[in-house]
Amino acid sequence: MWGNVGPRVAELSPLERVRLRRVAIRYAAHGWEVTPGACLARSRFVCGRAGCPTVGCHPALENWELAASADPARVATWWRNRPHGVLLPTGRAFDVLEVPADLGRQVLDAVQIHPAGTGVRGPVLVTPTGRWMFLVRPGDPLRPELEHCFHVVRHGPGSWIPAPPTRLPEGTVRWAVAPEQARWQLPDSYLVQNTLIEALRAKGVTLAPDLFPGHLPLPRRGM
Repeated sequence: MWGNVGPRVAELSPLERVRLRRVAIRYAAHGWEVTPGACLARSRFVCGRAGCPTVGCHPALENWELAASADPARVATWWRNRPHGVLLPTGRAFDVLEVPADLGRQVLDAVQIHPAGTGVRGPVLVTPTGRWMFLVRPGDPLRPELEHCFHVVRHGPGSWIPAPPTRLPEGTVRWAVAPEQARWQLPDSYLVQNTLIEALRAKGVTLAPDLFPGHLPLPRRGM
């Protein structure tokens, strides 16, 4: 399957290869399902599937949604011979709220001093292209104010994100707040969304009208 693309795959040091494998296993050991990503080859990604037209970061397995696993032993086999990117399916252990860098920094500063404490603080990753991704508890849709706001993208079932230390052509994905710093806890989605709304309004962004009193989605109790 990989014979025709092996020489083109980006050269990674043995240490980098080991790190990719160890980190993927660590995510799985904490209950986060993992799927291998296509390998970076110069400025594009190759997955080994004949005729695959996707040149950007994408899953290496065609049936990635079914194959994704939180079994550390199975995950280890995927990284044994190839320097795969590490992809995390969303809508399972967590959803993701993706925002641009300027908004991400503002929201991260706000959640650090939020009165809800750990209820609104959780892992946050940053891509080298300047996208900030807030991991939150799964299952909650976007509030109406954010549903048509192009500044915010929700990743739920059927989507995935590249996780550190995956390398993209522009650089390496990194944690702004690592899972260990958040004790592998996920914040309430609506608490983070409320903080996003406040930050957007502070920047002068026009949002959809507020819901009528009594119809606001409330934060759920800790899981």
